[in-house]
Amino acid sequence: MLKRSGAAALAHWRQCSGQPPWRLRALPVCASTETVLSDWLQDSPWRGAVPRAVVARRQTCGHGQWGRRWQSPPGGVWLSAALPWRGQHAAPGVLGLAVAVALAERLEAFGLPVAIKWPNDLLVDGCKLAGILPRMVHRGSRVRLARVGVGLNVVNPVPPGAIALADCQPKVLLRSSSALIWTAEVLSALDRAQNLVLDPDAVCQATEARLWSREVRDPDTGGHWHVEGLREDGALLLRQGARTTSWTRWLDGAVDGL
Repeated sequence: MLKRSGAAALAHWRQCSGQPPWRLRALPVCASTETVLSDWLQDSPWRGAVPRAVVARRQTCGHGQWGRRWQSPPGGVWLSAALPWRGQHAAPGVLGLAVAVALAERLEAFGLPVAIKWPNDLLVDGCKLAGILPRMVHRGSRVRLARVGVGLNVVNPVPPGAIALADCQPKVLLRSSSALIWTAEVLSALDRAQNLVLDPDAVCQATEARLWSREVRDPDTGGHWHVEGLREDGALLLRQGARTTSWTRWLDGAVDGL
């Protein structure tokens, strides 16, 4: 399917598939695609017309939520993107959920049952398959652009509690377990996410239908909260008896799913 290599292969595949253009950089190795993307945006200022992505075959210091290290050996998709932002909300919550839903749809097209662990993980059989790291870049009070990092395990070795596509059923995935092919799938999911954010209610409904758990544990008290639903900015609406609250992971780092 993709006989070329790197950014040229991705650009050629997208052009042949009639997909919208991206500015792409593919690297054999880097410390972090997030850092490379930041440098690129500084050297070549954002004009907002065409999204950009940095893809690395391997990262030596990949970033997850709250500065945690994301293991990024060869064989996975390690990507950071800058996207135009047309959504209604300036919070990154709806962006992260839109990307999660869009990527889940791509995986489901291969027959893979995917659950979303709010707010930023995709799970298969309770094991982490992908992680999403969204954030907004502001100019004054306005959102200048959206940024999102994606890590997807494909044929790479994974740590305990994680899973790679090559280890998943159905086995049809084995015929498509190429990091280059799945990089193209992630880019297509990001295209889809840019449209999904225009309808936050639909994003929340699609997320709720795929939630991994209907309960979360409060890390401060150890108590369990029932998930009532999602607010349109991506916040989790919770109930504990007569008490209600909402948690927004990207703002306060409050919760982990059960």
